[in-house]
Amino acid sequence: MRITGHLINGEHLTGGETADVFNPATGEVCARVCLAGEDEVAQAVAAARAAFAGWRNTPPARRARVMFRFRQLLEEHADDICRLICEEHGKTLDDARGELQRGMENVEYACGVPELLKGDYTRNVGPDIDAWSDFQPLGIVAGITPFNFPAMVPLWMYPLAIACGNCFILKPSEQDPGAALLIARLLEQAGLPPGVMNVVQGGKAVVDALLGQEAVRAISFVGSTPVAESLYARGSAAGKRVQALGGAKNHAVLMPDADLDLAVPALMGAAFGSCGERCMAISVAVCVGDAMADALIARLAPAIRELRIGPGHRDGLDMGPVISGAHLARIQGCLEQGLAEGAELVVDGRGIQVAGYEGGYFLGGCLFDRVTPGMRIYREEIFGPVLCVVRVASLADAIGLVNGHEYGNGTCLFTRDGEAARRFGDDIEVGMVGINVPLPVPVAYHSFGGWKRSLFGDLGAYGPDGVRFYTRRKTLTQRWPAPLSGEKSQFAFPSL
Repeated sequence: MRITGHLINGEHLTGGETADVFNPATGEVCARVCLAGEDEVAQAVAAARAAFAGWRNTPPARRARVMFRFRQLLEEHADDICRLICEEHGKTLDDARGELQRGMENVEYACGVPELLKGDYTRNVGPDIDAWSDFQPLGIVAGITPFNFPAMVPLWMYPLAIACGNCFILKPSEQDPGAALLIARLLEQAGLPPGVMNVVQGGKAVVDALLGQEAVRAISFVGSTPVAESLYARGSAAGKRVQALGGAKNHAVLMPDADLDLAVPALMGAAFGSCGERCMAISVAVCVGDAMADALIARLAPAIRELRIGPGHRDGLDMGPVISGAHLARIQGCLEQGLAEGAELVVDGRGIQVAGYEGGYFLGGCLFDRVTPGMRIYREEIFGPVLCVVRVASLADAIGLVNGHEYGNGTCLFTRDGEAARRFGDDIEVGMVGINVPLPVPVAYHSFGGWKRSLFGDLGAYGPDGVRFYTRRKTLTQRWPAPLSGEKSQFAFPSL
């Protein structure tokens, strides 16, 4: 049985209490993960503290070289990483490869850190006075990541944090911890000194311990909104810098002129890719007019029924299982609630059986029509392969509907009308917007972040916001006056 432990000061540590890691395709235990407590977190903090002075003074170009080697090792070990993701998470191999690739793009961005850390310089801001800014690392920073992207989301965080000169402590999801540990060990193989990168496995006890460590200066989090909000409040009260990315309810708005040949396959991938277990998944299709709604459903329903579902390691699949039996039961409860509240279940994915994998956590794609804003299936994030259709009369109604939701993570508009697209982009109160692009996930050199209750904190993940989050600006002003200048004291506030 594989044991997934901690990485602290360059050593793989095991022992103590463990928890089962399940293969979602079979429902069977595939590994065990060690569960850390305050002692292991304290060890990781001590290792990071000892490594920080040397690492922060390492020239940025040398830090970048580590990232270049790391990027190469990720590519060389991609098959091993993706197999682990498939086994512990359940997503298809193609989806795992896409996840890893998007994570690697953040490593590529971090390779440019010598340029990213360049400050500003101004000569003669006053008589013989020069000023410049400098971006300096915070020290020890931590990341807490979710189950749905065990490779990509950690790679949103620590490559840039480390390239900026910080030391990092990662707490991956205990549901699929293997890939995060393997990738962290590759980073050390790339030449990272021991203690700069540490991985501490576990659950809430690790989070509490990280919050309680004064030496941890900043925490990045991706997960559910209730936890994000609580962690932001607790971390901020403790004087830490916090970025906490929470939940979502992402809408796709279809105008009457939308090209369904484009929109339908795009919606299929955005709603049902990775079983809808994505914070950027489209879970609501807002149709402007009944004619558009009827036409969309007529195309979606047969496509959903034809989804190819099975264990993720098989080729040619569209979906694997959801992450756990508990999550499967929760999604099924949402379906029951939707029916009880009067929504029409056009496609019911319950009861699917995969031959040879009867113990797996499988659920087919589901499609609701006649969903209204008061229904639970509309208000709450289901995080599963469930798409809801809401009918509205106009673009203004659609914008009002989206803006009225508590979440503001991602959205998109399908249209051929430039004026409608411009109005949508201007008026929508959502952090990431696509026009005929269903998953507007920013590339690595932009930044990822929603609005409203989808993000707590002022800075999004990775990209330029990531550089600002993991550094603090210092502005220096210096003067070298000529000797014997005879200057007198000045008691008024100085100005030019």
